[in-house]
Amino acid sequence: MTSTTAIPLADPALAERLTDRLALVEERLRDAVAHADALADTASRHLVNAGGKRLRPMLTLLTAELGDGARREVLDAAVVVELTHLATLYHDDVMDSAPLRRGAPSAHEVWGNSVAILTGDLLFARASSTVAGLGPEAVRIQSATFERLCLGQLHETVGPRPDEDPVEHYLQVLADKTASLIATSARLGAMFAGCPPHVVATVTAFGERIGVAFQLADDVIDLTSDGSVTGKTPGTDLREGVPTMPALLLRARAAGPDATDEDHAALALLDADLSGDEALAAAVAALAEHPVVELTRQRAVALAHAAAAELAPLPDGPVKDALVAFADLLVDRAS
Repeated sequence: MTSTTAIPLADPALAERLTDRLALVEERLRDAVAHADALADTASRHLVNAGGKRLRPMLTLLTAELGDGARREVLDAAVVVELTHLATLYHDDVMDSAPLRRGAPSAHEVWGNSVAILTGDLLFARASSTVAGLGPEAVRIQSATFERLCLGQLHETVGPRPDEDPVEHYLQVLADKTASLIATSARLGAMFAGCPPHVVATVTAFGERIGVAFQLADDVIDLTSDGSVTGKTPGTDLREGVPTMPALLLRARAAGPDATDEDHAALALLDADLSGDEALAAAVAALAEHPVVELTRQRAVALAHAAAAELAPLPDGPVKDALVAFADLLVDRAS
């Protein structure tokens, strides 16, 4: 099986085409973040140079193969979604106080919070400039996606209302903060490749489901893998009080009538002062060994299977096979 990105590509001809096109996207991406101002140029290139899976542009290129994937607009759309994603990372890392991103120091660790936030804004501006060339419908889709990204971050920051279920609130945060851009990545690829509306709708629905599954799988991986796998410090979300599915499920269990000593002990570690590395490591270890991680994995697997089921209307072939394989890969990652 050939794979140069997060999406497995078993068909050699498809893999070669997409690898070549992704290289073009990479060139355009680097051109898009270039600035005459030296500080803006260096800060904007920081995360581009750190690499990454390029999942979103690859998904755009892949769904475009359901139509005419060689169109120039497809490449521009792929640049737009990755620029948008990179911009969110600059902002997220400030809000989460994350010291690492993609194995490199986060931008705010290098230049401070203000420069990191403004750099994210600059990347949003470049994404907007690029999408403007794709027409009003693309601008509308990008704007709606940007709104959902902001709402997801806002709702994560303020937390659930007193009458709101924390788990359902978290799933909606993931849908807005993560799945919205993945769905848009799939949608723009099919749309600008000239696919019929039902195909565009199918890959968009796939992106919505797979995006939530992707983040739930990351919740598992963040607790069960070391930083060399994730490119960031394990337990960063726990330290900053950012909810994840395992932590939310643990709180629900500990508050229930059937709570065990193990539940209470793990929650005590989670609620301790996690500013020290030893305390954080103890909380991560306790949560990683708790049954709530398996429950989170099961949710991720169920959503990945549901995403694959969304693909039923697509014609059989290497593109559909690759999308199904991506869903299967998420299952494997979370296991």
